[in-house]
Amino acid sequence: MYDVAIIGAGVVGCALAYTLSQYQVSVLLIEKENDVAMGASRANTAIIHAGFDPPPESLMGQLNVEGMHRCYELCRELDVEHRQTGSLVLAFDASQRLTLEELYRQGLANGCAGLEIISGDQARQREPRLSPDLVAALWAPEAGVINPWDFALAMAEVALRNGVIFMPDSRVTAIRREPGFYRMGFQDSEEEIKARYVVNAAGLESGLIHDLVAEPSFQIQPTRGEYYLLDRTAGPLIQSIIFHCPTEHGKGVTVSPTIHDNFLVGPNSQIIDDPDDTGVTRAGLDHIGEIARKMVPSLPLNANIRNFAGVRANSDRQDFVIGLAAENFLDLAAIKSPGLTSAPAIARLGRDLLSENGLDLKKKEVWEGGRRVIRFKEIPEDQKEAFVRDNPLYGRVICRCETITEGELVACMKSPIPPVSIDGVKRRTGSGLGRCQGGFCGPRVLEILARESGRQPLEIEEDGRGSRILTRPTKEGCPRD
Repeated sequence: MYDVAIIGAGVVGCALAYTLSQYQVSVLLIEKENDVAMGASRANTAIIHAGFDPPPESLMGQLNVEGMHRCYELCRELDVEHRQTGSLVLAFDASQRLTLEELYRQGLANGCAGLEIISGDQARQREPRLSPDLVAALWAPEAGVINPWDFALAMAEVALRNGVIFMPDSRVTAIRREPGFYRMGFQDSEEEIKARYVVNAAGLESGLIHDLVAEPSFQIQPTRGEYYLLDRTAGPLIQSIIFHCPTEHGKGVTVSPTIHDNFLVGPNSQIIDDPDDTGVTRAGLDHIGEIARKMVPSLPLNANIRNFAGVRANSDRQDFVIGLAAENFLDLAAIKSPGLTSAPAIARLGRDLLSENGLDLKKKEVWEGGRRVIRFKEIPEDQKEAFVRDNPLYGRVICRCETITEGELVACMKSPIPPVSIDGVKRRTGSGLGRCQGGFCGPRVLEILARESGRQPLEIEEDGRGSRILTRPTKEGCPRD
């Protein structure tokens, strides 16, 4: 029997697990995929939002700025790559200039600091590659960029270090209320879990999980956003996050630097039927490119090294869905943008709601926070030789594009939540994120992952469950597992 079972190990579930790990309660973190941050938490624009976009009366507006400040604090505490860049929202006509004024008023109401509406010329002084047609911009100095999947992973690792149990590959399909607790069942398993409190942080499946316990009250509308990822050789293009004026469909297309010095361009916004449909389309990419080049005319889309899509958990409420849906059953549901930024504040609110509803939260006398990651390319040049002498595996570069060493790969495989796939290693170390997208280092990563995990190469997956990339031929010459 657990005190709290959290369904969903995206950034919100990981943030709540991190928060509750500081208290004398038993916590289970359940995830249907084989790793943390496998949904919208890994496929997004990787932005720490300043907080001017959500209406002040919304939960998004009330939690964004608090979450933003806490994001920066956690990144420093947990050694998560991030950079405060500031952002610009661009206006190209009088109507869009009025939208900037509304965003400015919302930002002040939400607690944003340093907001300023500037002229087109002033914006081009900050970012010389912006369009000459720009008439005004909203400058928000508190915005930034982050490594989103490492943010979730770092919080989960600290949570596990402090007693939280992680249960991957476990899709919840049944929840039954019994006196004093909930009993949960899983797909393709006879195992059952009992917990006094259940938290629904299931992202795109949060509507389905809610409906297992309570009457339907919201509907998830899966919304796909497509992206270009440009090689760092495209720069220097911009230093700040560049937003087009938002519409009723969302914040609109952005051109944004990443913490790895690449550039993200996107997303669009398309409601889809299949929440697992992360395909990209020619029409969608063309639409993104047209808008992006209106903002940055010299944008070299031919420097693209990858296209991808993420699916956001939008809902018919147009806001986060947070609250008790049934006795001891808490929804942290329908978390869309700015969900990544708001995650620490959502976790704080979730903790408070659980406490108000009877969960006894006593602080642990001993709690081990913090995290440090060795990134070989960040070691000062005059110290690298001595470091490699003491740690020989760090002298062997596996990923040439990103200068990732075997030592870094082995270290991540010995972490509290070791990777089980090639992309899991990529998310932890950066191997495969560069220009060749794993074309050179992929086979070596597979070899090292098999060696360190004690598995056969045929068992290693590219990413999610079932995505094996090696097969063994049959006598007839046809491949099989």
